[in-house]
Amino acid sequence: MKADPAVQRGLLDLAEVDAELNRIDHRRRTAPELAEIAEAEKAVRARRDARVAVQTQLDDLDREVARQEKEIDAVRAREERDRKLLDAGAGARQVADLEHELESLVRRKAALEDDLLELMERREAVEADGQHAAVELEKAEAALAEVRHRHQENLADLDSQQARRDADRAKLVATFPEPLVAQYERKRKAKGIGAALLRARRCGACRLELDRRVISVIKETAPDEVVECEECGVILVRTAESGL
Repeated sequence: MKADPAVQRGLLDLAEVDAELNRIDHRRRTAPELAEIAEAEKAVRARRDARVAVQTQLDDLDREVARQEKEIDAVRAREERDRKLLDAGAGARQVADLEHELESLVRRKAALEDDLLELMERREAVEADGQHAAVELEKAEAALAEVRHRHQENLADLDSQQARRDADRAKLVATFPEPLVAQYERKRKAKGIGAALLRARRCGACRLELDRRVISVIKETAPDEVVECEECGVILVRTAESGL
């Protein structure tokens, strides 16, 4: 394929734009915020799990408190009934039975109330844990929101850079003949680089110094003939720096 040497040199500008676009894409895919976001999300999940665990404990304790209060109410109701029977003038034998039962009920009620007090103290402690878990979750969610916001700002900046470079690329591509652009794109797709400068007999893409035979062939090739690197296959652009 033939192309004016000046047009071929323009491929270096296109290659530089493409290199910048590659760098932008790399920064987008490897942004440090991505790892921060992953860690922040992990922290949020852990804090949520902790809060759920505390809430489960509170629910269990609430059920236990309700059961204990219900049992205390039942004992009090039985105690109240027995006292009413005593006040109503029960027989001597019934009085003895009622007094014995009342003593048992009083002891039972005291034990149940002690157990209830212990449950309430435990619940108070767990509730404090729940408040702490809620605060820690709020902090973790705030940290996640902050790093996500920072990531979005950086992405917006990269998008702006890419838009400018895409516009530059479109202008450059329009200056080349279609066959040359097609060859360049094939090389770029296969190698990641479409064209590179031949400087001091070294390919700017693969960085290898070409042997004398290859240099001799290139030197004898017409300036308007498009040549490729024998090692990596990209288009080699010849200038005064090529060492030919």
